[in-house]
Amino acid sequence: MPIVLQLTKRPSEMNENELAQIVVEIGFQIHRKWGPGLLESVYEALMVYHLKSNGFFVEQQKEIPFEEDGIKLTTGFRADIIVERKLIVELKSIERHAPVHCKILLTYLRLTDLKLGLLMNFGEALLRDGIKRVICGYL
Repeated sequence: MPIVLQLTKRPSEMNENELAQIVVEIGFQIHRKWGPGLLESVYEALMVYHLKSNGFFVEQQKEIPFEEDGIKLTTGFRADIIVERKLIVELKSIERHAPVHCKILLTYLRLTDLKLGLLMNFGEALLRDGIKRVICGYL
């Protein structure tokens, strides 16, 4: 059964911070129900399912192109989830974040010209300890 949220705005009218609040709330509810220990791909599928069930436009495993001097690379960079073309959500299911995870998310933000990303580690005993906001530029 999908997690149903009471939205005061249409998803397309929400700013990055409002979208982030929704994503975090859905993440909390998923973590409360299933806890740590599932595969990252399972948490991703659950997040996508619940976001779409609430009317959000979601892109999953979205390729992020990289170009330098006319050379285009389409392999290697993939965002786990992009919500409403405004927020990148990178999911992990590991014991603890490494500093490189925030750097990768920041790179994704730079390459897509997006401003806000969430790094969510469902492997933590308390999900709140596994959430990091990454900002690129000004919100």
